[in-house]
Amino acid sequence: MALSGLILAGFVFVHMLGNLQLFLGQEALNSYAYKLQSIPAVLWGFRAFLLLATVTHVLTAISLVRENRAARPKPNAEEKFIQATFASRGMGLTGALLFAFIVFHVLHYTVRITHPEYQDMHYILEKNGKEVQVHDVFTMMVSGFTEKWISGTYIVCMAMLCLHLTHGVSSLFQTIGIRNTAWKSRLDGLAIAYGWTVFIGFVSVPMAVLMGVINLPG
Repeated sequence: MALSGLILAGFVFVHMLGNLQLFLGQEALNSYAYKLQSIPAVLWGFRAFLLLATVTHVLTAISLVRENRAARPKPNAEEKFIQATFASRGMGLTGALLFAFIVFHVLHYTVRITHPEYQDMHYILEKNGKEVQVHDVFTMMVSGFTEKWISGTYIVCMAMLCLHLTHGVSSLFQTIGIRNTAWKSRLDGLAIAYGWTVFIGFVSVPMAVLMGVINLPG
């Protein structure tokens, strides 16, 4: 759980940095996307590794839930939470909803099944003195976030991701043995800061589109 969570938390941060290149403009974002897709073997190898980490994380979570239920087959007559936070108690719910969002997000922006019109969006880049036609990721993202229901869903899911990360990263520190009494408050603060950084970074993109800070070209 901890190892797969570490991989996914790292990917989330890198993905956020990639999304933020939308603020640099159409040329910059499409060049970045082109670099990622220019070596298919590396790209698909990374995707396979990420898929393995995701499946491992989900299956491990299901296994842990089953073990916890087996250890206490009868629920307590009265629940009292001493150290458990709202984020920790909702890990199962936020995890399940985030998994559903990931599936939709892949179908929306990566496979482009939900919006097949994205397939026809192209952009011309100049590489080594030659013109190269690439997929217009900038126009695709701006078009997607112009739809209020998509932006709204995205923002809500990023809030859930923030909650998931604040507890998940804190638990990661505990699992690897560095979250002791002396460091607990500092590491918990670091986990909270990380979760909020990811939330603000991701949400700034649809908010910028909705507020007209970033617009479609032309």
